[in-house]
Amino acid sequence: MLSRLDMPLQKIALVLGRMLLGLLFFTQLWWKTPPSFGCPADFAFTTADAGGKLLRTSGLCDWIGIESVWSTRPHPVFVSDLRSVGGPMISIDIGPLSRGNGLFIDNVVKPNIRVFGFMVWGMEAFIFVSLFFGIFTRLGALVAIFQSLQLWVGLAGIGSPSEWEWSYNWMPVLALLVFAFAPMIGFGVDALLRPRVKPLADKGSLVGRALYWLM
Repeated sequence: MLSRLDMPLQKIALVLGRMLLGLLFFTQLWWKTPPSFGCPADFAFTTADAGGKLLRTSGLCDWIGIESVWSTRPHPVFVSDLRSVGGPMISIDIGPLSRGNGLFIDNVVKPNIRVFGFMVWGMEAFIFVSLFFGIFTRLGALVAIFQSLQLWVGLAGIGSPSEWEWSYNWMPVLALLVFAFAPMIGFGVDALLRPRVKPLADKGSLVGRALYWLM
């Protein structure tokens, strides 16, 4: 049985999770602003030399290049090193997913970087506005899930530059929680809009139902 404190605590936790996830994407907007997306003038991507050392550029071209390089390297996640107690190194290899991501980057994203740059920046700007202000929260969380999963496949646990795997592990999980509990969160624009949209949804309006579900 819930106490009187449980519901307020749940609301606070959900609001904080939603707003902080939105704020995370806000912090990542400014190093890849259009129209250059922080890339060099020639839109050169990060590559690797014969010894495997990264030859880095800047902005979105840098990180897209890093994902491309690491797509051909071992890519373990959920790594647990038990060797200090006589056990094995436990992990899950997402190499096939990483290689598929690399093929998409090399054959689709890189040749169309100016288009995809706007798409990436626009998606992350939308995620920020949606989650931080609580407007079409479920839609914003859905976009955040897909964006977070792409980053997880491309960057989780890579060695150079060192990226902490669990930073990427938790992003899609938090986005999924926001997606699942969006109607319960409140404290946002959706809390004002839902009562106005609900009568349309109850009358069977497809537009009303769609809008109501996306809040």
